[in-house]
Amino acid sequence: MVWDGSRSGLVGKGIDGALGSTLIRINFPGIHNDYAYYFLQSKYLQINSRAKGSGTPHVDPDLLWNYSFPIPPLNEQHRIVAKIEELFSELDKGVESLKKAREQLKVYRQALLKHAFEGKLTEDWRKKNADKLETADQLLDRIKHEREARYQQQLEEWKSAVEQWEKDGKVGKRPSKQGKPKHLKSIGKDIQQTLPNLPDGWVWGKLGLMTTGVEYGSSTKSKKTGSHPVLRMGNIQNGKFDWSDLVYTSNEEEIRRYLLKKGDVLFNRTNSPELVGKTATYTESRPAVFAGYLIRINQINSIALSQYLNLFLNSHVAKQYGNIVKTDGVNQSNINGEKLINYPFPYCSTLEQKKILEILDEKLSVIDVFLDNIEENIARSEALRQSILKKAFSGQLVPQDPNDEPASVLLERIAREKAEVAVTAKKGRGPKKIIKQKAYEHL
Repeated sequence: MVWDGSRSGLVGKGIDGALGSTLIRINFPGIHNDYAYYFLQSKYLQINSRAKGSGTPHVDPDLLWNYSFPIPPLNEQHRIVAKIEELFSELDKGVESLKKAREQLKVYRQALLKHAFEGKLTEDWRKKNADKLETADQLLDRIKHEREARYQQQLEEWKSAVEQWEKDGKVGKRPSKQGKPKHLKSIGKDIQQTLPNLPDGWVWGKLGLMTTGVEYGSSTKSKKTGSHPVLRMGNIQNGKFDWSDLVYTSNEEEIRRYLLKKGDVLFNRTNSPELVGKTATYTESRPAVFAGYLIRINQINSIALSQYLNLFLNSHVAKQYGNIVKTDGVNQSNINGEKLINYPFPYCSTLEQKKILEILDEKLSVIDVFLDNIEENIARSEALRQSILKKAFSGQLVPQDPNDEPASVLLERIAREKAEVAVTAKKGRGPKKIIKQKAYEHL
């Protein structure tokens, strides 16, 4: 029996027939190996909850060695193991079916998003509302004018802020001027050829067309307390903000500069390869600022609705063309602001965006309910697994047989085999370190 004593995320897992630097070999003389394995599995949650170590967790040896180990007759150990494996096999089949259904729902979700951003979900709607829609050229022309208008508005706001700063005696930093929006070239033909075809009135353009400039978050070190929470990349979960693990700031300058506005879409620019690019929309549930590993897109809502943008960035096509850059030396990836504004983006009228969101909201909410139910059932299966182990090691899983060998014979055999192991180790033919003696308790 080999037991993982330190590896993060795997602390306390048993591995049969393997050795490594983070593993402990535990000998169980006279005991059915699988019986001992399942006993340790029954203590897995306790061992993990009391892991030692400030960095990578380590199992507390005192906790592990001082468990009272119930030892039934050997034949009963075999019956217990057989029953556990029978029940676990049924559980595993159920969990496998649940996981398969979960993956199918995720595939269906991505298929919905794909159809949404190819204009297929609103094909009938467009036919009924053709007189209300722009041509692709009209759409691009309007986007250009909306972007210029936003820039002019920001210049006026900057001038007003500077005047107020001067009236206040120039306390604090001088308000910074918004840079002129970057000129963005059309999407290259090589990329254009790989993108899905769009219906009339739609156009693939670079994401930067919807903003006068993206913005990195605060780099100031956060604290455990403060006036405003600082949303970090870990707070983005499944396209939404999770407010359960927060840090804070009370820095007035940081709050003024990075205070979030309703509808802001934040993009996670650095993470492991499968998680980089997560996004969420801020819905103004409470005042907050955002941290440096996030990018505020500052989208112009008359060009791209925040949830339309958010859902697109969480779709397969967006991640496929994300231009992810590996960071040397660590298992992380990075997408900077320059890469982000060059994402291909499917532009259509905000009127059609609203219709797309209406359809997606209805369909995705059903998927989310099913996914939540699946996760609950998977969690229940794990609780049931622990319940089975609890019964197994409290004598309630299988009936006892009066014909099984008595405890005295079993204990004599255990003592004999322990002595043989000790002699072998002393001669250098076995484990050099003998696990210290443990108090056994007969069931």
